[in-house]
Amino acid sequence: MATPAAAGRLPARSVQAILATTDLHSALDDPAPLLSHLHRARPTTLVADCGDFFEGSGYYRLGGGALERQVLTRLYDVLAPGNHGWHHHLEPDLHALTVCANVTDQAGRTVFHPLRSAEIDGRHVAVTAVLGEQAFACLPADSRSGLTFVPPDQALRALADRHQADAWIVLSHSGYEHDLELAAACPHLDVIFAGHCHSDHYGPTSVGTTVVVKGHELAAGYAVATPSRSGWRASVHTFAPCGDVPSPLRDLALDIDQTRSRLQEPLGVLAPRYRHQWLDRSHFLREVADYLLRSSTAEAVLLNETSLRGTRLREYLTVGTLLDIEPFANQLTTTTLPSTFADQPQGLLTDLTRWMGPVITAPDPLPGRLRQVLTTGYVAAAFLDATAPAHGRPFADVIRHVLRPNRP
Repeated sequence: MATPAAAGRLPARSVQAILATTDLHSALDDPAPLLSHLHRARPTTLVADCGDFFEGSGYYRLGGGALERQVLTRLYDVLAPGNHGWHHHLEPDLHALTVCANVTDQAGRTVFHPLRSAEIDGRHVAVTAVLGEQAFACLPADSRSGLTFVPPDQALRALADRHQADAWIVLSHSGYEHDLELAAACPHLDVIFAGHCHSDHYGPTSVGTTVVVKGHELAAGYAVATPSRSGWRASVHTFAPCGDVPSPLRDLALDIDQTRSRLQEPLGVLAPRYRHQWLDRSHFLREVADYLLRSSTAEAVLLNETSLRGTRLREYLTVGTLLDIEPFANQLTTTTLPSTFADQPQGLLTDLTRWMGPVITAPDPLPGRLRQVLTTGYVAAAFLDATAPAHGRPFADVIRHVLRPNRP
């Protein structure tokens, strides 16, 4: 028998809408628009995030997530976990805010609260979240250990069988196209806030009576949904420029400013061909892979494009720019390929591309038989069943060498 979705209620203030950010990736270089808008909106708006709030810039590398944690605990009501920063959602303060219906432990219990309930414009609303299959596969191997992925549509239908609500809101970390499929498979959903995909699709898109919408990533904007007589309306917005941070958040802004000062430390002058242009990560990774192949004894080099971030380069390389390019603290390791791929490396590339996007190799194409590859510890541990290095060569050191900065 279905029961009301009452266990785990969200704050009891009267709200008229739900706002969702996504894939912020520690983009805190200009925090005032984000902080100011959420502070103003929060009294009448339920504030949510669709995952990957952590990792992606030097603010995370230097602060270890402390700045992001402050933003989330002071301005957000409910969170979806992402593949980046998953372990932070297991910390008590963020675990209390996090919902997810489709990742379970060995006993079959959801790792997070399956849902929270709220009153939005007089409607009894259930707010839940799902992690997509690709995002789950991208979790570090030790984070996935002992966990089970349940298909999102299956988990959401089972949740609706157990709980009653006037409306269902899903925070999804799956990708926009997958969320369109999810809307078709679960027509009882009212709004799906999309995340994870980093695509140009923002919507809103209607699938039957379900609205799929995604906010701008990297702290550029947000999506908002509001109930109406005929269902739910959704829209996408950018944060308005803002120079001042509200006084209750100035201590947080000061912490961010102090970290920014550390990130501005110069490391040297960039090689002329890189100055004053956007760093194309695909082209640059090919240079990195070729350098690693020449300077090591590896048979081949294999790097995923998402191991780097594109960024605007100037004349000098700074600590912040280097950590913007390589924000994940990867270390390099030589690992033996699984036997199933040793004789068909192209099959390996197809499999890896499916789960983590474009892959760069040197040589290109790979040789017909391949025993070992030089890659990042993340790829080795997450996809090749190898042990990540405890003290491998930092990938950032290689990036800095290829950029060839001279001493300032």
